[in-house]
Amino acid sequence: MSLAFHSFRLTIAGTITCVLGLLITATGYAQSPAKLDKVVIASWGKPITEITNLLVEEDKGFFKSRGIEMTIIPGAGGADAIRNLLSGQADVAFTDPASFFTAIDKGEKLRAIYDIYPQNIFNLVSLKSQNITKPSDLKGKRIGVYSLASGTRQNLQILLHQAGLTEADVTIVVTGLLNFLPLMQGQVDATAATDTGLLVGKQKGLGDVHVMEVKNYVNISSDFFVVREETYQQKKDVLKRFLQAYQDSAEWMMRSPQEAAKLAVKFALDGQNETANLEVIKLRNSTSVSPVTQQKGLGAFDMNVIQKGANAYKAFGLIQRDIKVTDVISQDLLPGKK
Repeated sequence: MSLAFHSFRLTIAGTITCVLGLLITATGYAQSPAKLDKVVIASWGKPITEITNLLVEEDKGFFKSRGIEMTIIPGAGGADAIRNLLSGQADVAFTDPASFFTAIDKGEKLRAIYDIYPQNIFNLVSLKSQNITKPSDLKGKRIGVYSLASGTRQNLQILLHQAGLTEADVTIVVTGLLNFLPLMQGQVDATAATDTGLLVGKQKGLGDVHVMEVKNYVNISSDFFVVREETYQQKKDVLKRFLQAYQDSAEWMMRSPQEAAKLAVKFALDGQNETANLEVIKLRNSTSVSPVTQQKGLGAFDMNVIQKGANAYKAFGLIQRDIKVTDVISQDLLPGKK
């Protein structure tokens, strides 16, 4: 082989390598992956079917596609989620309005940034044999709640307030998430629950019951995304991408409830029955929308309704001072906002 030919081959090889390098740089292939921003969610509960859109990240990658590495810390109620947020274990709390306002009332610097479920999902369930048909019938009764830190307890307080009652007029019994078994066994006279909890209870043989829906008294939202004020001020870009990713996941679950129900079998603790999963997912999809979200998009707050809710919490003593919701709720990070 001549020296000239050898030099020619080296020149061609070098040119090809250079061109490939330019192509790789231009297209992004073979580059190290972009660093993801970590966001930890402190949840009110365990990884159950109704939050399937969050649980499927491993398969669907809604958050990763927005540059977010999302993880979830389970909890035992909305107040638990707030505690995990305030302790620094989480960046975002998935919590109920009552827990949020209670923390604000105690002087915590928090801000709600997304209305996850703008419909009230809570209820109070009793066997028809108990003849509990209105809030005043609760006096002297034993009533189950998920936990003392849960929205079931706080929404029970709303019902009691309608009849001029307080928790002192009833006996509160902590039953955990599977609180229909104590009801069926007669350990409690009624139990505070959610719409999906009631659905599962009926599927497991709950039988003929009377249901008082809290939304018929105060239809305040069921859950918000809440952050520390410091996080809100300093990480707006990350939070915007987080909320966009969440909205992507919620819209997917609305478009593809059957796919979600199938994936819940894989990811949700209570997701063994695909048919039951589908019913839970349909319920949760329906509580994610409202007249306001239909106009302004998912996550939008109905500030008038939420202000009425805050006023109601003060009226029955859950909080001690007036809270102006426009001071602690911001909508500027919602998807579509500039």
